[in-house]
Amino acid sequence: MIIVMKQRSSDDDLKRVVDLAKSFNFETNISKGAEKTIIGIIGDNVYERKEAFEALNCVEEVIPVLKPFKLVSREFHPEKSVIEVENEKIGEGFQFIAGPCSVESKGQMEREAEFLSNLGIKFLRGGAFKPRTSPYAFQGLGIDGLKILKDVGEKYDMKIVSEMMAPEDISIFEEYVDVIQVGTRNMQNYRLLEQLGHSTKPVLLKRGFMSTIEEWLLAAEYLYYHGNSQIILCERGIRTFEKYTRNTLDISAVPLVRILSHLPIIVDLSHATGRRDLISPLAKAVVAVNADGVMIEVHENPEKALSDGQQSLNFEEFASTYEMSMDLVKTMEGI
Repeated sequence: MIIVMKQRSSDDDLKRVVDLAKSFNFETNISKGAEKTIIGIIGDNVYERKEAFEALNCVEEVIPVLKPFKLVSREFHPEKSVIEVENEKIGEGFQFIAGPCSVESKGQMEREAEFLSNLGIKFLRGGAFKPRTSPYAFQGLGIDGLKILKDVGEKYDMKIVSEMMAPEDISIFEEYVDVIQVGTRNMQNYRLLEQLGHSTKPVLLKRGFMSTIEEWLLAAEYLYYHGNSQIILCERGIRTFEKYTRNTLDISAVPLVRILSHLPIIVDLSHATGRRDLISPLAKAVVAVNADGVMIEVHENPEKALSDGQQSLNFEEFASTYEMSMDLVKTMEGI
């Protein structure tokens, strides 16, 4: 349930509403906008107490929330959220997150970071713990990979994005990583989400490859409910009957999520397609639907990559895609 406060409501008025909610054992979430202040009321059978809140002179309107996700919804938070990672922002402007699928060596990451930072990229991605379908595939360098990422990130002033798979690894990731990624296979790992809800680090939450948008937003709700509101959603394609692509990019998810939720949303084009020849044309679509950014895998020599080389751009291809995308962003801003 949402409580819309009257204009010029005081802090005492807010406290009166919060105290009433607490008397019913409800939880509250306050969102102060430029014109309106709203209070989200969360609990069992909240709407049965509607009249008690309507009776307060400071309350303008009481609105039921029928969606199963509350905290991440536009109703609870009408203004768009911007996630700050030190001096960089996601949700304001258009950001690129780029780097190899896997950290393979210190030298490789040095060359990647130097190339990307020279283009102006501020977010460096790289997998240290790799969830692979086959147990025989390269599983990543583990903690050594995280240490490499942190070293090159500090050297080239880039923010590190890497995937965490196990709840017990949270302290390690908080030490070495700036944005913790939850991969598609762990989107509904609620134990992991609960732990990350207590983290101080932003979380990049990928959509499950067989998950609905509602299930995805409910996964984000887990993070928000347990205390972490720094959430970046990432559309990465879903599994369909199509065989020519690794997954099927649900481009409609971007504008739909922007209607349903205040959280920023980016698109992982490498996993959404599984083909490097589709990344550049689809990057245009990502900009056109007003996404907050894109994630692309980049490798100095994709043919020799230890994982996902077929969906990675080489340096020349990435530079071309980046420049084209940013030109389109500027064009869109001028429309």
